[in-house]
This record gives sequence, C-alpha cells and structure tokens, in this order.
Amino acid sequence: MILAQNNVTTMGLLPEWLDPQHLLSGLTVPVITVLCLIIFIESSIFPVLPGDSLLFTAGLFIANGSIEAPLWLVCVLVTVAALLGNAVGYGLGWKVGPWLFRKPDSKFFNQKYVDQTHAFLEKHGPKAVVLARFVPFVRTFITWIAGIGKMDPKKYFTYTVIGGILWAAGITALGHLLGGVAFIRDNVDAIFILIVLVSVVPIVIEYLKARREKKHEAAAPAVDMDATQQIPRVRD
Repeated sequence: MILAQNNVTTMGLLPEWLDPQHLLSGLTVPVITVLCLIIFIESSIFPVLPGDSLLFTAGLFIANGSIEAPLWLVCVLVTVAALLGNAVGYGLGWKVGPWLFRKPDSKFFNQKYVDQTHAFLEKHGPKAVVLARFVPFVRTFITWIAGIGKMDPKKYFTYTVIGGILWAAGITALGHLLGGVAFIRDNVDAIFILIVLVSVVPIVIEYLKARREKKHEAAAPAVDMDATQQIPRVRD
C-alpha cells in the first residue's frame, strides 16, 4: 500500500525501525497486528516503544485511508491489547515481587520498599494507574509496581480499564479527528513532546503535595513537644 506523500514526519528521536510511519506501512491486517503487539509489549514488559505516537498515527492513517479498517474496530483492538499487557505486568509483579524482595537487607529490593509502595498505591492508586497511562516508561512500570505492592486486584483492574480506554482508544480517536489538520499532521514530534509534558504535570503536583504533607506530619510532633516544654511549672 502506497502512503500519501504528506503523511506524518519521521520521529526524529527514534530509530527508523521504531518510526510510527515505518511500522504502520503495509497491508491492513499485519499493520494492526504489529500495532496491537507493540501496545501489549509496552503495557507489560518493555517501555522503550512509541506507544503514543503509534496510536495517534494509526488514527491519522485510518482518516486518510492508508489503514483500511473502521476506527471503532482499531480502538477496540488496541484497548484490548493495552489491558492484556497491564494484566500480564500486574501478574508478573505479583509473582516475581516476593522472590525479588525475599532478602530483608537487600539494598535495592528491600521489603520496606514493597510496604511503602503498597501504602502509596492504597492512597493514590486509582489516580496513579490512570495517569500513568499517558507517561512513557511509567505506563510500563506502574503495572509491575501495582503487582509488587499487592494493590487490590478489583481496584487495579477497574482503573486500568478506565486508563486503557482513555489512552489507547482516546489517542487513536484523537489522531483520526485531528489527522486532517495540516499543522498537527506536520508537527507530530512537537505535539507528542507537549503531550508528555502535560501528562507529567499532574504526577509532579501529586508528588509535591505528598512531600508537603510528609513535612507537616514530621513537624507536628516537634510542635507538640515545644508546647509541652512551654507549660509553666506550678509552684508550691
């Protein structure tokens, strides 16, 4: 299949074999198979893959006819691939975690990190699972962390479905919607850098908020101690 000459530009930050245009060039069935396989792998075990740009480019190619498949079908398939990847990553974390953290005095795989992860996910789990979908690397490792931290399976899978639909189907549909806009089509690199930056903002805010709360909690006992020391003695 010959692609239109004015399709998306080559992703300058990636080697040619990871370029979305290169990966999505060819017959429809193999292209969709490769797309779903990459989304599955990035959602489970290997973070260095162009998931965001592939989804967006797939939507763009559907819009211009380079991929001859209905948008709804591709959205369903990539969402299923993303959810299966999250399930595998969670399962691996759940099974491998106890083996990795079996030594209590290990420098990197200490049991206290599992306890801290579990506490973090209990407090921020739903938001973390959903937001992580939109951040490269984090979307891969959050599945392992959730499994290692023994996040409640019902809660994890509820929010991973929400995040998976918003990410996989949402970005594909966005690419289809904006694929006809020349500025978007010709500046895909810049658009995805912007997407990553915007995606990181909520996580940075949550991190700063958690640090502030931790400082307040650490300062509270000191304030109480100072108050007790300032109580005047009662003279006889």
